[in-house]
Amino acid sequence: MTQADNKLQPEEGDEQPFVSHLIELRDRLLRVVLAVVVIFLGLTPFANWLFTRLAGPLTAHLPEGSSMVAIDVASPFFTPFKLALVLSIFIAMPYILYQLWAFVAPGLYLHERKRVIPLLVSSTALFYIGAAFAYFVVFPLVFGFLTHTAPQGVEVMTDISRYLDFVLTLFFAFGIAFEVPIAVVLLVWTGVVKPQSLKEKRAYVIVGAFVIGMMLTPPDIISQTLLALPMWVLFEVGVFLGERFAPKKEQDSSGHEEYEPPMTDEEMEHELDRIEKEEKQNPGE
Repeated sequence: MTQADNKLQPEEGDEQPFVSHLIELRDRLLRVVLAVVVIFLGLTPFANWLFTRLAGPLTAHLPEGSSMVAIDVASPFFTPFKLALVLSIFIAMPYILYQLWAFVAPGLYLHERKRVIPLLVSSTALFYIGAAFAYFVVFPLVFGFLTHTAPQGVEVMTDISRYLDFVLTLFFAFGIAFEVPIAVVLLVWTGVVKPQSLKEKRAYVIVGAFVIGMMLTPPDIISQTLLALPMWVLFEVGVFLGERFAPKKEQDSSGHEEYEPPMTDEEMEHELDRIEKEEKQNPGE
C-alpha cells in the first residue's frame, strides 16, 4: 500500500448530509444512556454494599466506637444511589469511548485510525489504573494521616455525602493524572511540541506536577506527593513514547525513517531570510 493510499479515507465518496450525522449522533447517545441505565439497574440492589466497600479505607482508621454519620435526612438513601450511578458511568466508559470512536472514525484518514485506536485503549486502561491506585494506595495513607492528626477531644465523624464527594474527586483526579502519557503523545504527534523540547522543560514539569497535586488533593504532603510522583513518571513515559509517534520523513532508499521535527521560530526566520536573499539575487525568476 502506498503512502497516498494510507491518507485516503475508507469512506471517501460516501459523504452523509448534516442531518444524517445528527441522527447518528442521537442514536449513539441513546445507546450510551441505555447502557448506563442497564448497569445502574444492575448495581442498584448492591448500592449499600458498594458504599460500605468504598468507605472501607476510612472506617479502617476511625477510632474504636466511631462511625460515619448522615447529616441530611435523605443522605442514607440518595448517597448510595449516587455512587451506583457514578460507578455505572465508570464501568460503561469503554462502551462510551467505542461509540465516540465509531462516530468520528469515518472522518479520519486510515493512518490516523491506526494510531487513534491504541490511544483510546491505553487511555481507558490508564484511567482505571489511576483510580485503582487512588483506592488501594492513596486512600489508606491519606485517611490514616488525617484521622490521626485530629486534636485531642475531637471525634472524627465524617458525613457520608461529603465523603463520597471527596473520594470521587480523588478518583477522577488520579484517573485524569494518569492520562499524562496520552496527552504528551498527542502533543508530539500533532507537532505542537518536540520530544527534545519536553526534555529541556523537565524541571518545570516536576514543579507543575507538585502544584497540580497540591490543588487536586487534600492539604497534606502525602497525597500531594503520591499524585505528583506518578505524574512525573508518566510524563517521562509519554516523552519516551512520543519519540515514536513524532512526525516522520519520507522513507529513504534503505527503508529507514528519520524524525522530522517541526521548525522552530528561529529556524523559520533563517529560512525566510534565505528565501529573501535568493529572490534578491535572482530578481527575474
